[in-house]
Amino acid sequence: MDLNTVAEVRDARTPAPWRPGDAWLGGGTYLFSEPQPHLRRLVDLSRTGWTPVALRADGSLEIAATCTIAQLSRFAKQLTARAAPLFEQCCRAFLASFKIWNMATVGGNLCNALPAGPMISLTAALDGRCLLLAQDGALRQVRVADFVTGAGRKDLAEGELLRSVTLPARALSRRTAFRQASLYGLGRSGVLVIGALDPVDGSLALTVTASTVRPVRLWFPLPPSAGALRAAIGSAVADDEWFDDIHGLPEWRRHMTLRFAEEIRREVTG
Repeated sequence: MDLNTVAEVRDARTPAPWRPGDAWLGGGTYLFSEPQPHLRRLVDLSRTGWTPVALRADGSLEIAATCTIAQLSRFAKQLTARAAPLFEQCCRAFLASFKIWNMATVGGNLCNALPAGPMISLTAALDGRCLLLAQDGALRQVRVADFVTGAGRKDLAEGELLRSVTLPARALSRRTAFRQASLYGLGRSGVLVIGALDPVDGSLALTVTASTVRPVRLWFPLPPSAGALRAAIGSAVADDEWFDDIHGLPEWRRHMTLRFAEEIRREVTG
């Protein structure tokens, strides 16, 4: 779609004061998908030269905001960590064409903050932390689970930039289990639940996305019983936090979340 209110596209490598009507341009798959009448200038991140994905010396994984889904998928195929299969499972949850895979970015998926965003699911489940860069150069870190605060809402100030997401080495060593449901064969995720069992201390983390307006991450020092797990989900998700749109009613999303959570509990502890 042509954005006919945009008068300028600026290179992000050239500093300039942020002004009303500015927006960061990553892959552009969302920006150019519908009218954006409030925008006047795009700040293009495509020439920043950030390394898409990098393994650090401490074993953690840094994913640049400009990393595309295709780049992340290719990198994950070479990853030997135990949680490696989860990357491809979440990439495939896009159910998007190769054109979208080669343009859509991890950062864009997080910043859109849609409940069905699979990069939110992936990074929240693996204890991801966002590195945010303010216009004055100040840096801050926020857990992915706290970065997305609601459907389309995120903890991002005006002009602030999501620079990268880092996944700790310990999270990459976890045994994971993945469940996803949609009302349609090629539809948007209506429910997505991920379990991660820590081999060090035996703790279990359960992350619920798509069915809720924000990521819900539950942590248990030891795998809970079926009743305790169900009760924990009921306490963590308020009635008005089950997402409601054409891709699924709240009652269906809640039912499938509870069903998948129990399946995952049995899989990772079996």
